[in-house]
Amino acid sequence: MKLVEKQWLVDLPSLIAQMESLYGLSALKPFENLSYNYVLSGFQGAQAIALKLGIDKDALQREAAALKAFAGFGVVKILAESNGMLLLERAVSGVSLKSYFPEKDNEAVYITGQCLKRLHQAPIPKNKTFPHIKDWLMALDQDWPIPENYLQKARKLRDGLLQTSAKDVLLHGDLHHDNILHNGDDWLVIDPKGVIGEAAYEVAAFIRNPIPELLAENTVENIIHHRIDLFAKILDVAQQRILDWCFVEAVLSWCWDIEDGLDPNYIRNLSIRLDAIVSN
Repeated sequence: MKLVEKQWLVDLPSLIAQMESLYGLSALKPFENLSYNYVLSGFQGAQAIALKLGIDKDALQREAAALKAFAGFGVVKILAESNGMLLLERAVSGVSLKSYFPEKDNEAVYITGQCLKRLHQAPIPKNKTFPHIKDWLMALDQDWPIPENYLQKARKLRDGLLQTSAKDVLLHGDLHHDNILHNGDDWLVIDPKGVIGEAAYEVAAFIRNPIPELLAENTVENIIHHRIDLFAKILDVAQQRILDWCFVEAVLSWCWDIEDGLDPNYIRNLSIRLDAIVSN
């Protein structure tokens, strides 16, 4: 652990106390299964809130920008923000779509379809706030310890998909089960990345999730095929186009896992499965 990270952890209790006092927060407690950021649930008066604190202040600023761009289109609201902090509306009950897998997978696809339709109505900011998917996909052109046939196929499919792309919309960029939460009679979306591209790109993150539960299913290929069929109908787009995006994004995620020093085993196995499906 780097020195700056150790110091941030040492300062964390006093930072939480400061936020609690400044914004009138109560009943703060950390969420389970925390990953990169430290996130607490609680209340601001009667308002259910989530307090997100992180050492990567730039990442939180990018998330705030995406939430503002999607405001009114099905994302949680920003209540306050400062350097390294986001105070957010909290979804209640807050149960994620992961709880629907595998028994209610069809319903989860339809819910996700409704969420992405709302998200994609958000106008693209004119100030070039967000990258384009072609910027993300440039990572495939680098040298990676990944079988060359997978990289070559991903590059070829990427080039064809970009050349024949439908109109650009503002995408969430990571719309999977854990980022869609139950809220009263509806669902709210959290943790948008903010990226520009065609709508078909958006569904691949959902299709490869939940991790690692999806690949533990004996019928994983059938699940993937069925999800693609449903999303193709929802988006009115060819099944093959969604399948091709699924493979391209899987290899891209493989690159990112290697870059971030994460275990690429899951996404490698998924890429192998998708390669076989694309080839058939």
